[in-house]
Amino acid sequence: MAQEEQVLVVERKVLEQVGMFQGLILDVDRYLRKLFTPGVLSFMPRSQAEADPAYKQLIPYVIMSNDGKYLSYVRGKRAGETRLVGNRSIGIGGHINPGDDMPLFNADFYETYLAAVEREVAEEVSVETEYSDKIVALLNDESNEVGRVHLGIVHHWILDSSQVSKREQMVTQMAFMTPAELQQVRDTLETWSRLCLDKLSDMTTKTEDDNKNIK
Repeated sequence: MAQEEQVLVVERKVLEQVGMFQGLILDVDRYLRKLFTPGVLSFMPRSQAEADPAYKQLIPYVIMSNDGKYLSYVRGKRAGETRLVGNRSIGIGGHINPGDDMPLFNADFYETYLAAVEREVAEEVSVETEYSDKIVALLNDESNEVGRVHLGIVHHWILDSSQVSKREQMVTQMAFMTPAELQQVRDTLETWSRLCLDKLSDMTTKTEDDNKNIK
């Protein structure tokens, strides 16, 4: 008998302590400091996490852009979250599992998390170019059953080129699209992608400004 998938979660009350919100929020630093405090996050069986809104499954949601266009794809029938099949998305990522070697009480847990995100993305697409990575937003959507038990950590990867190819069968109709083109297919976007689409300009500016400060 196959062992049940374990997923990374945070208790809802932790978010409530910092400040519960609906939709997308760009003021992420105060939340990240709390989330990545050693011992705050834990693993639990996915079936339990899906049914218990007292916990939020942590989902990295990686938006990739190059030359003003954003990677977009349609979730195929093999998508891990069956409730999202057929929807277009601009975010790549998934659940973080214990197999990602996540030492929850390690002082360098944030760096370990970033490495796990890279591995999650690599399962779905092959990024064959250099890029910068910045966490630009958090996503919380209480309006539907999927959103109530998930918390999205939105990463913005600015790619040096558009050399990205798919690895996973669930990734279909992949293409780089302008914000205007994405607006034209807005009705086909999953909820998280619609929320991100409305803030693409703000998130891109945030990433570019932070990268300038680093330099």
